[in-house]
Amino acid sequence: MKSIYCAALAASIIAAPVSAQEAAVPAVSTSAVVAVAPAAPTPGQWVLPANTEVTVTPNDLVTSKKVRQGDTFTVSVVYDVMMNGYIVIPRGSRGQGVVTWRTGKGAFGKSAKMDVELRWLEVAGRRVAIEGKHRQEGEGNTAATVGAVVAVGPFGAFVTGKSAAIPNGMHLTAFTSEPLPVDVAGLQPAAQRAMLAPAAPTISQGTTPAAATGTSTPNP
Repeated sequence: MKSIYCAALAASIIAAPVSAQEAAVPAVSTSAVVAVAPAAPTPGQWVLPANTEVTVTPNDLVTSKKVRQGDTFTVSVVYDVMMNGYIVIPRGSRGQGVVTWRTGKGAFGKSAKMDVELRWLEVAGRRVAIEGKHRQEGEGNTAATVGAVVAVGPFGAFVTGKSAAIPNGMHLTAFTSEPLPVDVAGLQPAAQRAMLAPAAPTISQGTTPAAATGTSTPNP
């Protein structure tokens, strides 16, 4: 009799209806979960780090034959500077440099020397401070001049060196002086210019470039 009662109790439990709370739990789907892309960043959310490298070139020939200490000259950005796939500093952006020191060419093959500093760029209607120093020397001819002195005596003094010159197309390296807040709403995706633009330095959000020396080296 006891065994019959236990069997009947077990059958009643199995046949009992599912409670309302249990019935409300939805079945777990085995389908793949679709990732949702994050919303576009709001304006001002990005910051271009200080010491970000920018390559510029003079818009016109800068030569010690014509410039003096304190003279300014214009430059243009050579490559797009990008962040997270967007152009932050477009190539072609204009800026300014200044001649900080200069010596003229002299006798016995002494060539001129010239120091320049890069000061600022115009980006999205505002002036961005940059830092970069470059020394340019004229191509000397000292060995040939010594030979001339030996051959013709004092007339070798009339053999002079060459002027220092920084032509359009020579790459000068500069670095942003301070962090630059970026208005994301006004940026152009780099993909729209990928086929036309030369290779550009890319900065990832949250990555700070290594500290720069601030000195560029002229192309050979």
